[in-house]
Amino acid sequence: MLNKKKLGSILSLCNQTNEELLYGLECVRGVSVNKNFITTKANMVGVSLKPYLIINPNEFVYVADTSRRGDKIAIARNTSNEVYICSSVYTVFKVTEQSDLLPEYLSLLFERAEFDRYARYHSWGSAREVFDWQTFCDYEIELPSISIQQKYVDIYNSMLVNQQCYENGLDDLMLLCHSFVENLRKTVLHHCLGEYISKCEESNEQLLYGKDSVRGISVEKSFIDTKANMKDVSLKPYMIVKPNEFAYVADTSRRGDKIALARNDSDNTYICSSAYTVFKINDQTKLLPEYLSLLFERSEFNRYARFHSWGSARETFDWDTMCEVRIPVPDIDVQHSIVDIYKAYNIRKEINEKLKAQLKDICPILIKGSIEEAKN
Repeated sequence: MLNKKKLGSILSLCNQTNEELLYGLECVRGVSVNKNFITTKANMVGVSLKPYLIINPNEFVYVADTSRRGDKIAIARNTSNEVYICSSVYTVFKVTEQSDLLPEYLSLLFERAEFDRYARYHSWGSAREVFDWQTFCDYEIELPSISIQQKYVDIYNSMLVNQQCYENGLDDLMLLCHSFVENLRKTVLHHCLGEYISKCEESNEQLLYGKDSVRGISVEKSFIDTKANMKDVSLKPYMIVKPNEFAYVADTSRRGDKIALARNDSDNTYICSSAYTVFKINDQTKLLPEYLSLLFERSEFNRYARFHSWGSARETFDWDTMCEVRIPVPDIDVQHSIVDIYKAYNIRKEINEKLKAQLKDICPILIKGSIEEAKN
């Protein structure tokens, strides 16, 4: 038995503000298109938290402005036991008729690409498009019984617990890596990085590599598909980055507290902007590329790079300064031991990302299954 309802009949707005300042900066959250809460990226200096809206556990919030978020809408449910606060430009709401709809089941509905498409299609405006509350309330859903909803919510939650346990194991592996390196910092002789690396200045002059090989670099220490407009751009001056070679962006001005640097850990050759600096390890029997990658991923290196960046209009971490970085260089067998742990971490990290993707993909399947069961 299915019950058709518009969301407006079972939801209500929550307009409770933080007027009494019961919640501080540590409670401020933004909302991502991945359907979760994130630590706010806004500059909160001098901002009054009084008008901020309170989000209690199991309450939802969404961003009505859909103009600059691609094909998704930013919406999330507070799945924690904590109270959050968010900007008053967001819309906070809750399920008022939980005898008809479980908040957890509604979360599964929002995870579907179908809901994203509906929200984008029904967003209106000129300077910016918005998916307003009234239009949100007009969204009609088919609801199975509460027992069926609970059954499929339980299936999702069991998969979520498995993924989270796997993710917690990732933290343990990375902690082990960093503990290993931290011990080396105290017990092993340090050397200047310039003793082990050299610049790579081979360009794509012969156009051996095309646009599909162009990569940018993220502050998360990985190569990414370029976001630049490549129309009519000559690829001849682009720098070649072979497997196990590194590249970094010397300009650190607008990247927060991190430096954009990455190792080509693939079997493919990439090309990157000539504004980047490409380098390699001269002798891999003395220093492993994977071990150096691990050192670069540490927050200590990010802080060092930012502190030693200089300039007026823009700050740069130049090549000479990079070469002056002092690193612990243990015996190659010790490096291999650390790298083995690091490789295990990266393999598990990749599996974890696939598990999270499967969780997203399973939501429409669970909703369809619940509806089919209700019909039968």
